[in-house]
Amino acid sequence: MIELYSWPTPNGQKVHIALEEMGLAYRVHGVNIGKGEQFAEQFQRISPNGRIPAIVDSSGPDAEPFSLFESGAILIYLAEKTGQFLPSDPVPRMRTIEWLMFQMGGIGPMFGQAGHFRNQAPERVEYGIERYTRETERLLKVLDHRLGEVPYLGGAAYTIADMATYPWVQVAERLGQRMGDFPNVLRWSDEIAERPAVERGMAVLKQE
Repeated sequence: MIELYSWPTPNGQKVHIALEEMGLAYRVHGVNIGKGEQFAEQFQRISPNGRIPAIVDSSGPDAEPFSLFESGAILIYLAEKTGQFLPSDPVPRMRTIEWLMFQMGGIGPMFGQAGHFRNQAPERVEYGIERYTRETERLLKVLDHRLGEVPYLGGAAYTIADMATYPWVQVAERLGQRMGDFPNVLRWSDEIAERPAVERGMAVLKQE
């Protein structure tokens, strides 16, 4: 059983999707980041950085309980645990990890900053809005170019790189982007949205 500590943000949703896609049994523990629950001592024992998501696998390596934080690390761990959605052949495997890292190091932080300056900052900062809105657009262009060459980010197959990136693309229009400007991303996003496991994963904790 996987104990999942999360909240319905893009970083949480990528792991929700993976758990559903991989058919793993899991139990959800909501960590309401709006109320500051991520700073609770009990949660920080699992996630030292005080960020969601985090997991505890009761049947981890050597059949011992194993805790893990950082969504990218969790996705790789779950893929290797189940033998799904991370190719074993070296080239597609590294392409998948490459685009997973692109999401972790680029899309997540930059989209997050765009969201902060556009929607959450206590006062309007034009420089921050312009800088991160433009960077969001640039990153979407990189995605669009990639998805004009291959069906999925890792190549021919749907992988954890797609799971990681899909929830972030869903917030792009709130960050000043027009998805019609990125037809390959839109095609990819629409196709992924039709997957039943993705629909279930995106719904986790939404009622709260």
